[in-house]
Amino acid sequence: MGSPRNLVVAQSGGPSPVINNSLRGLVEAASELSEIDTVYAGWHGIEGVLKEELLDLSAQDPQEISLLRTTPAAGSIGTCRYKLREHQTEDFERVIQVLQAHNVRYFCYIGGNDSMDTANKVAQLAQKRGLDLVAVGVPKTIDNDVGDNEYKLIDHTPGYGSTARYWAHNVQFANEENQGSCPADPVLVMQAMGRRIGYIPAAARLADPDRELPLQIYLAEREVSIEQLADNVNDQLKRDGRCLVVVSEGLKLGDLGESKDSFGHTQFSSSQITVAQMVINELNSRGLAVKGAARANVPGTDQRHNMIFASTVDLDEAYHVGRKAAQLAADGQSGYMATILRSPGSIYGVYYDKVPLDAVANSERTFPENWISDTGTDVTDDFVRYAKPLIGSDWVSVPMIGGRLRLAQMKPLFADQKLDKYIPQTDRQ
Repeated sequence: MGSPRNLVVAQSGGPSPVINNSLRGLVEAASELSEIDTVYAGWHGIEGVLKEELLDLSAQDPQEISLLRTTPAAGSIGTCRYKLREHQTEDFERVIQVLQAHNVRYFCYIGGNDSMDTANKVAQLAQKRGLDLVAVGVPKTIDNDVGDNEYKLIDHTPGYGSTARYWAHNVQFANEENQGSCPADPVLVMQAMGRRIGYIPAAARLADPDRELPLQIYLAEREVSIEQLADNVNDQLKRDGRCLVVVSEGLKLGDLGESKDSFGHTQFSSSQITVAQMVINELNSRGLAVKGAARANVPGTDQRHNMIFASTVDLDEAYHVGRKAAQLAADGQSGYMATILRSPGSIYGVYYDKVPLDAVANSERTFPENWISDTGTDVTDDFVRYAKPLIGSDWVSVPMIGGRLRLAQMKPLFADQKLDKYIPQTDRQ
């Protein structure tokens, strides 16, 4: 066995309530593995690697690493939306140079589809060069869209269970609001994240698995005209006197004035007009079947950083998939993503395995058509059975001091820079 070598971990894309627990799992496991010496974090993802900004995580107070468990989002080491594209040969060369300069043998990337693509490209480049570099992916996305529709590559991604739990509670609370204020505000429209994948808005059904509420759910996968949506709502109002509506932020109801991130993905929450606003504008202009007006709630990024609603199941699985990634790296298993697979049987359980990065890189799982109701305004019991175990049944315990959350605080301990300054290719004027 050779002498221990260093590991670089980085994050990419939108954060989640549990992303830091994958980071914690990886760091804590690495500290126990004789093959791994220092663990560095790319400050703000792959951009930090390109700029040779490597935060020393091994030098941090172990208590702060432990607190990553209940520290949401990506403030501890940062994230980015910088994508390494095929033509950016200088960027790829720079990544290799930085890793070599800091005696790095292990590169782990936490993220979604595009992050797995980056990890895969780094692994392939290293292999072509004959370099002793191990690249491993760690799955993360609240959208649950990494993998395949057979759930053989990954059953669900860390982050989804917590956002699903957020929506289960959000709809329960909204129902209390709507039930009390319906004489004046009979319709409440809530907009859920999820680009064009319906797993997040579908989670609204977990608030009401027995279908006792006047709830309608619209996924981006099932097109509907705004006129039909308005008719559906008014039919519900005639039956129940009130209506809760959950819409996907990617529901196509005309031009939203969409803005794009650097991956080319639509950022619906930063669009000029939201789907929820379009819906209530149409409902109120057409007139409701009962007196009163329609209102809208758009929670935005709170869905992906609200630790109070985090799923304890999600936290636990995020931690162990991070540990699995560190073990894969130490074992020299380059070109793989650590994954979560559901154990067979009626009692929920998972196990951790590996899948080839090239099988998941830039993949996009869709919401199953047979999990959408025939009416297009609900999801089926099959989805409920799939998603219910993911949200857990306990509340997460979050440490507090003086009435404020005690979050992890990383010290700015960076590795000495050994190379010339570098400007990432897409940042050049």
